[in-house]
Amino acid sequence: MLEIQPTVVSLTDAAASKLRDLTAEETNPQIGLRVYVYSGGCSGFRYGMMLEDAPTAEDKILEANGVKVYVDGNSVELLKGAQIDYVDTLMGAGFTVNNPNAVAACGCGSSFRTAEDTGSPKGCSH
Repeated sequence: MLEIQPTVVSLTDAAASKLRDLTAEETNPQIGLRVYVYSGGCSGFRYGMMLEDAPTAEDKILEANGVKVYVDGNSVELLKGAQIDYVDTLMGAGFTVNNPNAVAACGCGSSFRTAEDTGSPKGCSH
């Protein structure tokens, strides 16, 4: 039986639109969103995102809603199936991650834990 592999990362229309707005003035055709996971936070792992000029040799290069997304090899398994959204509310605006691999998360919204790997929890610092 053929096993369907989940998309590593998807972007909502709102997230893709915001990223296109942020990069509208860029002339570099390789600019993309780097999404990564690193150890830390109150639940064990933290999300990181930034605009990147070009991918590295270790990156998985994805296209999501017309936006280039770069994910390093260490973060791929932790992000598999995750969706990035952009929310703008009275409490603030920013990118959020809906990660089906997270079994626990912190109120800070950027820290999570998976069932297989608990990471090394640290104190939350906002």
